Amino acid sequence: MSDIVIVGAGPYGLSIAAHLRRRGIDYRIFGTPMENWATKMPRGMLLKSDGFASNLSGPDRGLTLAEYCRGQDIPYADEGVPVSAENFIAYGEAFQRRFVPDTDPRRVTGLGRSGDRFSVTLDDGEIVSTDKVVIGVGISDFPFLPAHLSHLPPEYLTHSSHHGAMDAYRGREVAVIGSGSSATDVAALLHENGAAVTMIGRRPELQFHTLTDPATRTMWDRIRNPGTGIGPGWRSVFYCQAPLLFRHLPEEKRLGIVATSHGPAGGWPMRERVLGKFPILNGWAPHHAEIRDNRIHLQLASADGATQEISADHAIACTGYKVDLRKVAFLDDRLRVAIAQAAHTPILSSRFESSVPGLYFVGPASANSFGPMFRFVYGAEFTAFRVVADLARSAARRPAAVRPALAAR
Repeated sequence: MSDIVIVGAGPYGLSIAAHLRRRGIDYRIFGTPMENWATKMPRGMLLKSDGFASNLSGPDRGLTLAEYCRGQDIPYADEGVPVSAENFIAYGEAFQRRFVPDTDPRRVTGLGRSGDRFSVTLDDGEIVSTDKVVIGVGISDFPFLPAHLSHLPPEYLTHSSHHGAMDAYRGREVAVIGSGSSATDVAALLHENGAAVTMIGRRPELQFHTLTDPATRTMWDRIRNPGTGIGPGWRSVFYCQAPLLFRHLPEEKRLGIVATSHGPAGGWPMRERVLGKFPILNGWAPHHAEIRDNRIHLQLASADGATQEISADHAIACTGYKVDLRKVAFLDDRLRVAIAQAAHTPILSSRFESSVPGLYFVGPASANSFGPMFRFVYGAEFTAFRVVADLARSAARRPAAVRPALAAR
């Protein structure tokens, strides 16, 4: 038995657990720390977020990324120095060791509800009974493949979330489909590891974020285009400062903003690693694909109706992610259908609680309720304070005699 179970040991799950532990509230957290980052992100990838926006939320704001980098003699700046995925993973693991040392690496394979309690099944068969469950699965658990590509076998086409090291494609022809940060990162890493790359994007021109030196920004620049943890602009200010107001926007408006804000663009360090390094087919998109002669053949179409075909040994689809509760395999079907949803994502209260009492969703699964900030690590602090405050109120209402003792674990 446990008061609270957290599913997922990524930035959001670890942040919530760290605050619960500091308050002395009983919980259990399951999952390998930073697993999705370590196994579903290309090695050598750079975060789009600046350093100041890439912190987990620790008690008293302990162990920021800046503090970790100073201790490891890693170059760091709040802005202007890209954060590598490897350094971010190591930072997350150090955070876990300091604040959440009781993380249980076992995987949750089942979650159901019986009466007023949840049953959490682990990969070794143990079943944990709990009052509250916080689901913190990451965005990389929801890879999206367009229908015209989803039928292809993985020997010829994979999603970018299925790749770590890129040296396996040395000497092979690889088509990279997409024009966002994943596509530019994957294409650059493939090229630098000896693959023959062709990049395909439906936009007429690749877009890259702009590096802005804070020291050179005028007061007018700051007023006209203020910076935030998810990018510049007054819209981003609203998304970061007023997620509870965002939640009251009409549902169609919220879904549209989350789906279209922060559109495809490469990180600023990738510009010189991509442009001029390999062929880029801007303004083209695949509409059909098939396997012939042990190669993948992509039929491309442009906005003006022109067509062409290219072939490659392999294609990597950098086609993004879409949160979809139907893809959360450990959810019991009866529990899944009991969750009120919009576009297959949970509709959440102001405390991140779903329509099923005691079941919370955090991270990217909460973005359609609270806004684009929650697709980024930057949303972890707001979430941790909000969710832990609610869980603490519930814990305080429980009689002490029936509360498992945290110190006994």
